[in-house]
Amino acid sequence: MKLMDSVKKEKIHLNQKKINIYLCGPTVYDNAHLGHARSSVCFDLLRRVLIAQGCEVNFVRNYTDIDDKILKKISENGKSIEEFTEFYIQSYEDDMGKLNVLDPNLKPRATHFIQEMIDLISQLDKKGFVYTLEDGLYFDTSKDKDYLSLSNRGLDENISRLSNDIKKKNESDFVLWKFDENFYESKFGKGRPGWHTECVAMIDSIFKDTLDIHAGGIDLFFPHHENESAQCRCGCERSLAKIWLHNGFVKINGEKMSKSLNNSFFIKDALKDFMGEVLRFYLLNSHYRAHFNYSLEDLYAAKKRLDKFYRLKKRLNIDSILDFNTTQNIVFKSDIAQKILEILNDDLNISKALACLDDFINNANLELDKKNKTLKQDIENSLNELAKIFGFGFMGVKEYFQWGVSEDKKAFIENEILKRNEAKKDKDFKKADEIRENLAKEGILLQDTPSGTIWEYENA
Repeated sequence: MKLMDSVKKEKIHLNQKKINIYLCGPTVYDNAHLGHARSSVCFDLLRRVLIAQGCEVNFVRNYTDIDDKILKKISENGKSIEEFTEFYIQSYEDDMGKLNVLDPNLKPRATHFIQEMIDLISQLDKKGFVYTLEDGLYFDTSKDKDYLSLSNRGLDENISRLSNDIKKKNESDFVLWKFDENFYESKFGKGRPGWHTECVAMIDSIFKDTLDIHAGGIDLFFPHHENESAQCRCGCERSLAKIWLHNGFVKINGEKMSKSLNNSFFIKDALKDFMGEVLRFYLLNSHYRAHFNYSLEDLYAAKKRLDKFYRLKKRLNIDSILDFNTTQNIVFKSDIAQKILEILNDDLNISKALACLDDFINNANLELDKKNKTLKQDIENSLNELAKIFGFGFMGVKEYFQWGVSEDKKAFIENEILKRNEAKKDKDFKKADEIRENLAKEGILLQDTPSGTIWEYENA
């Protein structure tokens, strides 16, 4: 497999015993937004592709559960930091489950690695990279000759998100330990860690050696990942990761999504109108490194495209596929699965892979017209394997095509179908047609089959 690192395309050897991946997770002070969804879905695809080819993947995604934003929020609502962050962690995991994101092997929380962070800062201090100011301990970037080697920025660029009003030696210097009497004991004084130190300490503690892949959103590339890289290089005397992967920004109406711009779109809001599989499919539609422009029109178009997968399932009378988490130790045998894996091995070329999926579905429908029972089983096996690679296609057909309809509404529809059947029995075809037309106006489409009338909800 070849993946685009921050500098060049790098090769991953699929026959190595284990591949370690670390994904920068959310700071848990609010509901998860589409940026979180995009990152999680993109790198979940990477994980699935590796597993499908027999790799043992150790996938870790962290939670930042101590941060200035969190402390500001709890000061406003009076909750404890543990109670507050636990609520948003569970909310985030609920959203990820609806997007069919595989559960990580490990989900470390920053507050569980405070001593490791203190130890890392101590190492940096001993080697002369730390100085103290009134509000905390800082990393002296001028002492790191390779600083900015990851992001390849120049020192004349806007390298700090904060103004230099705290008398730092260099504008690019960043805080390692913030003095705060309300938090943790250390030899430096009571305080709490700086954000850039958290992931380095967790990665070093969990993996013990160089990480294969460090992933995250492009907004983390600088300064977060640059500063992580500097601390590991200077404190641990090694590279933090072999490969750095970054997914593109999510834009809303062509503008970068940002809470500071007040245009963040929560996953929970999107899931009110669309099922999780549709949102996942939509977020996967463009390459992970590309910036993604969210629009309802494109989301509806993605739903229409995913419908074709489910219509093939419906034609094959497949009600469901094995649970989306049952991916490990599955042998992928079908020609189409092997072809798509080969395509995705080239830096997750999702556009070409989904085009190949479209061709497979179209050809499968043509071949099914020949009534070949052996072929039918082959197509069913292929769909099972493709679902596990892409992470969509696991819902029951009825559940998929009737999603978004309340139980009361379903009861009403079934009653209308009974009335229509009675009208047809009485040869009152005008009334039967009227019932069909009235339901169609509400997006309910009836289909008469040899085994009875079934219905679908068309919400676009």
